[in-house]
Amino acid sequence: MGVPYDIEYIDLANKPDWFLEISPLGKVPVVQVNDGASIFESAVINEFVSEINPPVMHPADPVEKARNRAWIEYGSGMLGTNFRLRNSKTAEEFAENRSKLIDQLKKVEEQIDEGPFFNGEEFSLIDSSYTPLFMQLDLMNKIHNFDIYAETPKVGRWAEMMLSLDAVKSSVVEDFPELFTASISKRDGYLGQFLN
Repeated sequence: MGVPYDIEYIDLANKPDWFLEISPLGKVPVVQVNDGASIFESAVINEFVSEINPPVMHPADPVEKARNRAWIEYGSGMLGTNFRLRNSKTAEEFAENRSKLIDQLKKVEEQIDEGPFFNGEEFSLIDSSYTPLFMQLDLMNKIHNFDIYAETPKVGRWAEMMLSLDAVKSSVVEDFPELFTASISKRDGYLGQFLN
């Protein structure tokens, strides 16, 4: 797409005042557009960027577009489940959260085409919306192999395809794996024991 932008990384443990003034929830990401308006929530930002930089990356068919939006929202909830998974304190809590996430992945498995993307051959916004989850799961699996895609092979292939894209690899800071791993280590939970 080649959309021009300036980026500022935020230390969420030490949020600057100017950031709190433009981010209504104090969360990232937030986009400030040329007129000074702030847009927040990842899915909304993705849709906004797509709409002002054609071609729009949602399916053209209104039903398919709505279906994609619904599954994007569903994926957002999965990030919450994954947050609880990676912050589990005990093996039992980890197993419970893993089971919940697998149940969610099974629902997605039923929806996706044969690939390589969610809608088949065409990359769309729904693919980018699941990528943060896939990145986190990949890094967590490197810490402790918990075979998250054993029951959802289509989702596993989709995740592998997304993580192989250069645009995905360059979408985070270079030391993202180290930062992500450090955040797990700091929380002193179940996954952290596999880092020693």
